[in-house]
Amino acid sequence: MAIDVVCTGCKTRFQVSEKFAGKKGPCPKCKTVITIPAKNEEVVIHAPEPSGPVDSTGKAVLEPIFREEVRVTTPLIVGIAASIIVVLLMALVLRLNAPKPGQIDKVFTILGAIVLAPPLALAGYTFLRDDELAPHRGMTLVMRLIAPSVVYPLLWGIYWFVFAYLDVKPEMISMIVVLPAMIAIGAFTAQMSLDLEFGQGALHYALYLAATVLLRLLMGMHPYWNV
Repeated sequence: MAIDVVCTGCKTRFQVSEKFAGKKGPCPKCKTVITIPAKNEEVVIHAPEPSGPVDSTGKAVLEPIFREEVRVTTPLIVGIAASIIVVLLMALVLRLNAPKPGQIDKVFTILGAIVLAPPLALAGYTFLRDDELAPHRGMTLVMRLIAPSVVYPLLWGIYWFVFAYLDVKPEMISMIVVLPAMIAIGAFTAQMSLDLEFGQGALHYALYLAATVLLRLLMGMHPYWNV
């Protein structure tokens, strides 16, 4: 006779043969090691009778909504790590092939700022989203990632236009004003598009900001986009 088991890690329900009663083994879904209850430890819980409106067959019209928990999986972590390694290698290649130290074609830096925005926005959302809220998925998530993917590199573009194209020197007082303004705009964008708290939105944009600045340093360039 089968024994009903509920995984303590992922809450998956499954059945095992009674010969495994009292033994330990991995969950078939998340691999968490669990102890199979003894046969006399089984508790049968009967679901309450459905209440509310029903159709002509007696089936409840209003079905309960179950929130599916989304975990950071190993393939996702491996994918993010592999992407980081590829980007770092490309930065090193650009640095080694530059005509002069730090003299990288602006086309590469502009394209890099644009191309990095979507994956960094996705990675930031994966780690910073509120676990109590149902996650955005599929095309809904893609549509919501459009705003930060556009606004984040656009903020760099505005910064470059002011400090490089207009030749305004980024004095300390300017940076004290400009940097908080950029973070505030980025945080508001993440908050509105990805349903993050304002503080989480600030961290979301700061992830992109830090990544682009670090890559400039790795390529031997000035951290500011003014040269």
